[in-house]
Amino acid sequence: MATAELTLSSKTYSSWSLRGWLLCRMAGLAVTERMIDIDDPENRAELLLLSPSVLVPRLTHEGAGVWDTLAIAEYLHELYPDVGMYPTDRVVRAHCRSVSGEIHSGFANLRSALPMNLKVRHEKFPVFSGAKADIERIETIWIECLETYGGPWLFGAHPTVADAMFAPVAQRFLSYAVKLQGPCAAYCDTIADWPLMQLWLADALKEPDEMIELEVEF
Repeated sequence: MATAELTLSSKTYSSWSLRGWLLCRMAGLAVTERMIDIDDPENRAELLLLSPSVLVPRLTHEGAGVWDTLAIAEYLHELYPDVGMYPTDRVVRAHCRSVSGEIHSGFANLRSALPMNLKVRHEKFPVFSGAKADIERIETIWIECLETYGGPWLFGAHPTVADAMFAPVAQRFLSYAVKLQGPCAAYCDTIADWPLMQLWLADALKEPDEMIELEVEF
């Protein structure tokens, strides 16, 4: 039986839950998933972008409680240093940590303009001007990584923490038909074809449609 528990919210709407789940699966840690009530006021506020939540995802493992996504990444890297969560080279690993931290702490305009919703696929969608700088910065990060390390993942032949952090962004771009430069569009396809992403998406599609507010185009 799994000795770890991962607390999640919606698989359809919560980008942070997706990141935490991907990290655990990449590390090979067996977890029992515990879904919190979507009607819980704090959970609903987090999903509606009204307040940040540091409670979800939360990994509980052998007496440790870890509730920040990057903290989960570092915890798993300590447990399983040989599975490739981060690149082995010190300089490349620093680069990976830097871009992962950037997505962790920024891009607020993008989050509000393109809310996470894995059940929608628009043919076109208006992106307000405030989010365009975020999109351009993400393209810069992706192109630099893909050209430097050869792809198809951001840091080479295998997914790392950075890919787990940017996976929800790639899904947003696909959901809202964001036009991207060639290498970035190809990277979104890499994320979409990732077996772990497909497993998560299959579960998301089974969830009831409860967050009506997030269907509003703004």
